Amino acid sequence: MEFHVASHVSQLVGVALIATLLYVGSPTSHGFRFALPLKTATYTKQAVHSVLTNPTSKIPGPWYSKWTDVILKYQWFIGQRPYYVHSLHQKYGPIVRVSPSEVMVTDLDAIKIIYSTRETYRKSKFYYIFSGLPVFSLFSTTDVDHHRKLRRLMASQLSESSLKSLIPQVSSRVELAIQRMKEEAKTRGVTDVFKWTLFMATDVIGELSFGESFKMLEQGEKNQYAKDLESISSVSKSRNVFPFFFQLVQRYPTALPLLREMDKKAKRLIGYARQSLQRYQDYIDSDPATVKQTFFTKMFKAQEDEKITFNEIVVNAQAFIVAGSDTTANTLTYLFWTVGKRPDLRDALVKEIQTLPEGFTDHDLRELPLLNQTIEETLRLYSSVPAALPREVPPGGADIGGYWLKAGTSVGTQSYTLHRDPNIFPEPYEFDPKRWENPTKAMTEAFMPFGRGPRICIGLHLAYIELRLATVRFFQEFPNAQVSTREGMSDACMDPVAYFLMGPKGKQCLIEP
Repeated sequence: MEFHVASHVSQLVGVALIATLLYVGSPTSHGFRFALPLKTATYTKQAVHSVLTNPTSKIPGPWYSKWTDVILKYQWFIGQRPYYVHSLHQKYGPIVRVSPSEVMVTDLDAIKIIYSTRETYRKSKFYYIFSGLPVFSLFSTTDVDHHRKLRRLMASQLSESSLKSLIPQVSSRVELAIQRMKEEAKTRGVTDVFKWTLFMATDVIGELSFGESFKMLEQGEKNQYAKDLESISSVSKSRNVFPFFFQLVQRYPTALPLLREMDKKAKRLIGYARQSLQRYQDYIDSDPATVKQTFFTKMFKAQEDEKITFNEIVVNAQAFIVAGSDTTANTLTYLFWTVGKRPDLRDALVKEIQTLPEGFTDHDLRELPLLNQTIEETLRLYSSVPAALPREVPPGGADIGGYWLKAGTSVGTQSYTLHRDPNIFPEPYEFDPKRWENPTKAMTEAFMPFGRGPRICIGLHLAYIELRLATVRFFQEFPNAQVSTREGMSDACMDPVAYFLMGPKGKQCLIEP
């Protein structure tokens, strides 16, 4: 699906026209008609010189990517960036230029350097769009020392050993989700697994972050927080494509109502996080001996020692909610959908699950080969973050795959393409859990649904606990589950759309019991 300019002329001209009208109507446009020829000539000269001297111009890629990132941002805006970049890799190879300042890589040797534990390639400023306050989270910070400090404060609570004590809380949410699915299936004839897994994952991460569940499973519908959370992808894509407009909104609150509304939602999410954490702080102050432990209990103690601010706790809690809800829900949805379309796989999985003892533990689930292979294969084909996690070439520049790149150039690898490399994963588009029976070294190195290196997702152990438990309980209660065709449900509903996080286009997945 490489981008063809001719087929998108109307949209691109529209964007250019809007930009021109905004400029002409601005106070700085005085003399625009007379200055335009001179400005155009100057810009053209600078642009040609920039292209001719930019090392990325020597890297394979579409001609327009030498000059502009407009096409790339357009693909981001319509939720197709990872699939567009994948088409470029298929045409141009393992190293491809996607914009004048951005290069995508699928060469494993280069990937090991880019995402090395030495962290010489730091996160790019791209991540600033994920911060709702003038402070940065574990995810959005580009400062290595700041990241290490935050990770030290949170790592112990998210270790496999610490999470064992939280499994009962996860289990109670899973059980309620399964109960609500059964109730819906009884009255409706189908159950929407996308809806219930989203409520489940959001309730879990809310309780473990804020000390209390959002209770969406009890209510059976989205509250205002969930609605705002759902639109966060629109906010992030708009911040990325139109950063100037968001700066304008902050300076001139009456400008651009649509973007102002999106900015308001992002701030409302932060406000909710602040209120919830303040309640938790009050619990700590009133009765520290009996307060429920959360992922941020240690951070509150660090706040007393002035090692971290309350705003930092707020931003990190908000980041955890976003990272721990849609990601888990999307993975479970695609797993149920894929297995539900393959009776042979479903029956084999159910048969394996039936061998579990009564009162099974997470340790027992880890011992089920087909269960874990199915989860890995779902993560391979349906990674919740399919696009690249960009890094910046360090000072002094660097050689990547035989091409010299200057400092500050954005480089990255998208799991979507790497997970579909036929040299690593034979028949890569085939959903085949058995490929994980004896994974090769290359498969293990190329598998990065949670990222890679020192910035790998800190919540991956929690994610696996939820995925294992929810999958087992779902197929225990729905051993004959199959994908429905009712209410307009079709494979097209499951076409992936990715702004930053990937999810089904139809925002539902109906399963018949």
